[in-house]
Amino acid sequence: MIATSYHDTINVLQGTIAPSPFERAEWFALLVQSGQKPFIATTQTDGRLAALALTRANGRIEPLANWYSLAWRPLADADDNEALVAMARSLRSETHRVTLWPIPDEDGSATRTERAFAKAGWSVRREQCDHNHVLPVNGRSFAEYWASRPGRMRTTLKRKAKKVEVEILSHFDAVAWAKYEAIYNSSWKPEEGDPVMLRAFAKQEGLAGRLRLGIARHEGMAVAAQFWTVENGTAYIHKLAHREDTKRLSAGTVLSAALFEKAIDEDRVALVDFGTGNDPYKTDWMEEARPRFRIDCLDPRQPKAWPALAKRGFARVAPTRGDS
Repeated sequence: MIATSYHDTINVLQGTIAPSPFERAEWFALLVQSGQKPFIATTQTDGRLAALALTRANGRIEPLANWYSLAWRPLADADDNEALVAMARSLRSETHRVTLWPIPDEDGSATRTERAFAKAGWSVRREQCDHNHVLPVNGRSFAEYWASRPGRMRTTLKRKAKKVEVEILSHFDAVAWAKYEAIYNSSWKPEEGDPVMLRAFAKQEGLAGRLRLGIARHEGMAVAAQFWTVENGTAYIHKLAHREDTKRLSAGTVLSAALFEKAIDEDRVALVDFGTGNDPYKTDWMEEARPRFRIDCLDPRQPKAWPALAKRGFARVAPTRGDS
C-alpha cells in the first residue's frame, strides 16, 4: 500500500515534474507569499515523488492556484496512477469535498484525475470550466503564419505599423514594468488581482531569461503592453492591455504581431498558448481551442457531502426548459 503524507510547505515540491510555469515550485512559492496556505499531498514510489499542490479554502480542498494560473494538474508521471489513487483515497480522511480546476486533458490529466478519485471511492463530476486557445506553429515561419490570418488583421498591421514603435525586453526592467502597470490601469481590463505577485513573477522570469515584455509607443508615449514568457518550446501570453483612449492606433495588434514574430522566428516555439478565456478576438490569432475541466469530488460516506450530492442528483433529473 502506498502511503500519503501531508505538508504545509512547498519545499517538498522541489524536483517534481513541471510541464508549465504554473507547476514549478517557484510559482507555488509566489502563491504562498501572496497569502495562500499550502496543503501538499505527496507519495513516494520507486524513488519517484508524486504530489498534489492543494490548499484548504471555501470549506473544501482546492488547488493551490489563483486567477493567474492557466492550468493545474497532478505533479506525477503519466503512468503513476497508483500514486494518484493513493492520494485521492487518503484525502477522504481530510475533507468531504475536493474541487480541482482548471485541469487540461490534452495530456490526459483530467481523465487520470477523474478516474483516480472515482476509484478511491469519491462521487465525481467532471465538467468543462474554461477554454484554452493555442496556436500550433507546425514548423511555419512568422511570414507563413501571418499570410493565413484574416485580411482585416493584415491590412490593419500594414496601415498602423508605421505609427507605432515596439520594444521587446527579455529581462526585467522596473521602468518598463511601471509602464505596463500604467497601461493596464488605463485599459478596459478589470482591476488587477494581485499586482505585487505578478511583478514578482515577471522579475523571476526575467532573471531566468524567459520573460518577453512588449511595450508599444506612439510619439514617445507608451500605449500598449503585453507580458509573455517562453519555455520548453511554448510561448505563454499572460497579460495584454492597451490604453482605451488610443484604441484607434491598433497598437495592440502591432505589438502582438511583433511578439508572435519573435516567438516563432527567434525563440522557435512549437506552440503559442493564449491562456484561459473564450474571448472572440483570440480566434483571429489562434487555431485551436482546448477545454479546461473542473473535477468536483464528494465523499458519499460523509454526511457533510449529502446536501451537495442531493443537489447534484436533482440537477441531473430536473426538466429543462421546453420539456413537457
